[in-house]
Amino acid sequence: MERVLKFLRDLDLNNNKAWFESRRSEWEYVRGKIYSLCEGLINGISAFDPDVNGLEVKDCTYRIYRDIRFSNDKSPYKSWQGIFIAPHGKKAGYAGYYFHISGKVSEPHMLYAGLHCPEPCVLRSVREEMMLNGETMRSNIRKAESAGFVLYDKEALKRVPKGFPADSPYGDLLRLKEVGLEMNPGDSFMTDENLLENALRAFRAASGFVRQLNMAVEYAHEEMMG
Repeated sequence: MERVLKFLRDLDLNNNKAWFESRRSEWEYVRGKIYSLCEGLINGISAFDPDVNGLEVKDCTYRIYRDIRFSNDKSPYKSWQGIFIAPHGKKAGYAGYYFHISGKVSEPHMLYAGLHCPEPCVLRSVREEMMLNGETMRSNIRKAESAGFVLYDKEALKRVPKGFPADSPYGDLLRLKEVGLEMNPGDSFMTDENLLENALRAFRAASGFVRQLNMAVEYAHEEMMG
């Protein structure tokens, strides 16, 4: 992964078409490494979360080209690579397992497990799951924390949302808007020869949390379908 990191960091400093095109063969090598890692993650995660079985690389990876139509930043390329493994693919709205390689020295790498930007009806279903099975969720969170994850609470509400008891013992969970766990490993994690095994070990520890969230996602989808 050393060449992957070097390419992304060089791209961050030279984010223009001429530089990228002159190094397209190196990008193809980097993309191959990302795709290989993605395949390994899909296969490995399927062993402990069968809901992701059958996914393909294209379901879980992102184009390197940025959408600059509505952005003040006209840099044409992403100086990062991400892999999101979730039931039915990255755009389906389910909780999953995200692997992020940063090309910016100022921004950390990340492993993330959870539900990113849930729709309001989905978030309400998740909060109902917290009320009904809060102790199970806390247990699942503790298991993930034992592997190095921390609860992502940077965007939490200041108060328990309307419709839920303000004095709930799960108030800290109910206030979450982004329902996930994260860790920020360093370069040594990314370049370790056992990268795949180490990432799978961490994601396995968070799988109970992810699968519990996805039960709530399924309930929400069933309600939306009538």
